[in-house]
Amino acid sequence: MSNNNATTGKKVVPAAGAVLWRRGSDLTAGGGAVEVALIHRPRYDDWSLPKGKVDPGETEPVTAVREVHEETGYTAVLGRRLGSVSYDIPQGQKRVWYWVAQATGGDFAPNAEVDKLIWLPAEAAMDQLQYPYDRKVLRRFMKYPPDTKTVLIVRHATAGSRSRYKGDDRARPLDKHGRAQAESLVGQLLAFGASTLYAADRVRCHQTIEPLAQELAVDIHNEPTLTEEAYASDHKATRNRVVEIATRAGIPVICTQGKVIPDLIAWWCERDNVRPETTGNRKGSTWVMSLVDGRLVAADHICSPLPTKK
Repeated sequence: MSNNNATTGKKVVPAAGAVLWRRGSDLTAGGGAVEVALIHRPRYDDWSLPKGKVDPGETEPVTAVREVHEETGYTAVLGRRLGSVSYDIPQGQKRVWYWVAQATGGDFAPNAEVDKLIWLPAEAAMDQLQYPYDRKVLRRFMKYPPDTKTVLIVRHATAGSRSRYKGDDRARPLDKHGRAQAESLVGQLLAFGASTLYAADRVRCHQTIEPLAQELAVDIHNEPTLTEEAYASDHKATRNRVVEIATRAGIPVICTQGKVIPDLIAWWCERDNVRPETTGNRKGSTWVMSLVDGRLVAADHICSPLPTKK
């Protein structure tokens, strides 16, 4: 995500935020209805969605979770991406990427930056929001149920050159850059609630999510059907396995290879009539697949786990 606007030449200040939601508990108001959080900032005397600038060393998903917690007091898990909005500021142009974010715990405490928080049904929140770009984001939020099932499909991190590696290619390890990608993936994947890990039967695939496995204290399930060779031999078996993993409890991370992912994503999107926003497939990148009742509703691509260089 570039830090300069190619059209205007203005410096782009990257930021991230979320539509934070929960299930309401007021039975008289249709208990279980979705409510979204709006914050009041005394400095601007406005009602808006939680958001903030990307700090050094962060990617946008990590920023979104941090800013939600700092401004609302709630921990959250991200879901589908809601696109970006841009607007002018004295330093140039701020570009804010938004996600759906489910509140998982915490409570609001007033502070100097945010003195009030209210939970409202989405339609009422639309009337309360003061900025057109916030209402635009909320309309995107309302397009699908917020409690989607997330599946994270990761291409393994960089692992040198296949042609230069002298040993069995199945054992080719990550290089220095790849190890940095693997470490950075931890925070990014945790932002989406990653909990169960699956990797193609290749050392580089396992090493890509090994730091995350250590953080979660879980094992990585070895998956022979996720290799390039297995996919070329029987793509139906690989697809069925991925779909089966998607039905399991938790938020799965599936780490596989470059010749598997583009065709797998294209097949899944075509099957469920979803238009992916890109065809990206860089090493270390992640596809965030969002499903409702087993049907894909969004396929969002995060090109790198590493922060953008200033």
